[in-house]
Amino acid sequence: MVELPTTREHRGTWVQTERAAHEAWGRLIDRSPKAAKLMHILTARVGENNAVVVSHKTLAQLMGVRSVTTVKAALAVLAEDRWIEIRQIGQNGTVNAYVLNDRVVWSGPRDGIRYSLFSAAVVLSDEEQPDRAELGKQEPLRQVPSLFQGEAQLPTGPGLDPPSQPFLGGMEPDLPATRRADDEP
Repeated sequence: MVELPTTREHRGTWVQTERAAHEAWGRLIDRSPKAAKLMHILTARVGENNAVVVSHKTLAQLMGVRSVTTVKAALAVLAEDRWIEIRQIGQNGTVNAYVLNDRVVWSGPRDGIRYSLFSAAVVLSDEEQPDRAELGKQEPLRQVPSLFQGEAQLPTGPGLDPPSQPFLGGMEPDLPATRRADDEP
């Protein structure tokens, strides 16, 4: 069994819940201990926008169960009781986005939380990756240059004709030029 990380790195370490949610969580433990456990696992991994993307297989590993059926049953209880919303990713439904009810648990500011369907923490197991033997051995991805604080991008390359406005001091274009033999230096 592959060792999965216990939680995802976030800017903060706090997840907030409402008091009434704790009482409901206690009742959930009585009704479905596996669903309550899964709710804790999802809560520990929720992204800043109250959602996490993870496969059934990885959830089974995180729950310490062998059967994906157990995971599906726990998810059904959580969805039925409106602890979570489930948004399918792909055609077969084995990987989903789980959006936690923002009236129960949240990790960021409450304003704008309903946009959580579009942003999620993603949990992947290396066992589920078709190229897992190559993980960590790939060439680095191409990087888009980024600006650091205080830097500004200057436009370059072919473009539109310059405006009729004169250039600002120190901002004149530095264009390559060639000299003809009859030009004076």
